[in-house]
Amino acid sequence: MPTFRLTIEYDGTRFSGWQSQPGGIRTVQGALEEALATVLRFPVRIQGAGRTDAGVHALGQVTSFDAETEISPERFVRSLTALVRPEVAVVDAAIAPPGFNARFDSTGKHYRYYLLPRGAPSPLYRHMCLFIPGRFDPGRMEEAASMMVGEHDFAGFRASDCERKTTRRTLYELTIGQEAGLVCVDVKGDGFLKNMVRVIVGTLVDIGRGRLHPDIVQEVFRTGDRRMAGPTAPARGLVLREVYYPSGWIRERKDPS
Repeated sequence: MPTFRLTIEYDGTRFSGWQSQPGGIRTVQGALEEALATVLRFPVRIQGAGRTDAGVHALGQVTSFDAETEISPERFVRSLTALVRPEVAVVDAAIAPPGFNARFDSTGKHYRYYLLPRGAPSPLYRHMCLFIPGRFDPGRMEEAASMMVGEHDFAGFRASDCERKTTRRTLYELTIGQEAGLVCVDVKGDGFLKNMVRVIVGTLVDIGRGRLHPDIVQEVFRTGDRRMAGPTAPARGLVLREVYYPSGWIRERKDPS
């Protein structure tokens, strides 16, 4: 039975997150599974690489599923996108090795958070960034961000209801840049706790606004006290840009037509 790998892009504004929920709640996974059932003519359960929260967006979410079908990856791209647009698109599809699992085979993820530091909010980007009026110093954020790179115990940078038993994670990269007038916080790591990226960003923003000192990062690592870190940044500014996998794990299959 072939294992398919799909790369998904979506605007999460009107979705209650990625993961399917009972009661007809609208989620990205639910919308994709409904579309797949239409294309395949039988139900399929898909596995997402990450369970993004309500309001979080994605450029490179990855999902996998097994299905006994002759439908080619190219047809999946066309047919599924036609059923789930305009808020969701399947941007790539491929045959993966047997047993491939989008979640458990991932070796890391890349998230980007968008900030808008200026005097007035943006009507165009209101669902895609955090508006920051008044005083703001990205240089202070960079000083604090450098302390977070590497392996640390991120117990103080997660949601209070996070159930993960192991809280040590490795950040490969945490940088502050700019794109089209927006400040971009890029976070790359081997794995993330619940709300970890949003708490990191909320802490960096408070540092950039002068509400916290950059050294607070070391104190949060030392104590694991969530109350010492900054607030959880809103979901709307967060984008899952890419999911990483070992090289050579994707096998293409050409459309026979």
